[in-house]
Amino acid sequence: MTGSRVQALGHYQPAKVLTNDDLAAMVDTSDEWIRSRVGIRTRHVARSDETVDEMAAAAAAKALAHSGLAPTDIDMVLVATSTAIDRSPNMAARVAARLGLSCPAAMDINVVCAGFTHALATADHAIRAGSATAALVIGADKFTEAADWTDRSTCVLLGDGAGAAVVTAAEEPGIGPVVWGSVPEMGNAVRIEGTPPRFAQEGQSVYRWATTQLPPIAREVCARAGIEPADLAGVVLHQANLRIIEPVARKLGAVNAVIARDVVDSGNTSAASVPLALSKLVERGEIPSGSPVLLFGFGGNLSYGGQVIRCP
Repeated sequence: MTGSRVQALGHYQPAKVLTNDDLAAMVDTSDEWIRSRVGIRTRHVARSDETVDEMAAAAAAKALAHSGLAPTDIDMVLVATSTAIDRSPNMAARVAARLGLSCPAAMDINVVCAGFTHALATADHAIRAGSATAALVIGADKFTEAADWTDRSTCVLLGDGAGAAVVTAAEEPGIGPVVWGSVPEMGNAVRIEGTPPRFAQEGQSVYRWATTQLPPIAREVCARAGIEPADLAGVVLHQANLRIIEPVARKLGAVNAVIARDVVDSGNTSAASVPLALSKLVERGEIPSGSPVLLFGFGGNLSYGGQVIRCP
């Protein structure tokens, strides 16, 4: 095989929905304040006993069911997350156990909000190299567990959830070359630190970097895939802030693409945001099968990574 493709997708979100009005009763904020600054309307919040691997497994099971593959066909599990509390067993091993997989390679990847696109590239590389044939690639985060509920600038952003992809070998590559990297001098701009861990960020710095530096990098991703931005059918950026997503898509020149705006209903779900938004678009039939879609994650470290895929 000369490449890999995304064969199927799935997603999961907790049942509890936290509205902006709910937050206004907890901290000094309002629905208008939140919508005008980040575009978020609601977010899903996991139960206290609902774990990262539980959410990841639910999304992965849905993707696996859509793929037509059996659990025994999966020989690699990659879970992108930055909110796994325990060091071992990792989330990937726990997902494998929940789904009854047979001796897969099982690894967690922590690149925070860029985690899924990094994990997708890693699976693509493993399949191209012949060290895997079918992979579950999952982004899952319980971001609200790291929320500082007294900080109105950050607690309004966060949500929980998971998104997953089944990636298989393909004669014609359906996952384009990755463009990834980081900005080490801005590594502290997004943080999850302390005991217990708490999320914090330099919001204005991230906003300026994303709206000015991301468009040329995203154009490079398209160029590496041999795609003009105007030919994209979909653009799925990390769902951090509607005021980042919309100008970046506009500067990219993706004039014919469906732009994922799942942040409005789900908030910032970190590594889950890209696969969660993509899975919803596909489930609703908003992007035709086989069409080119730009995926791009960015966030903690300050890391970024993106690729163009063919929609399953």
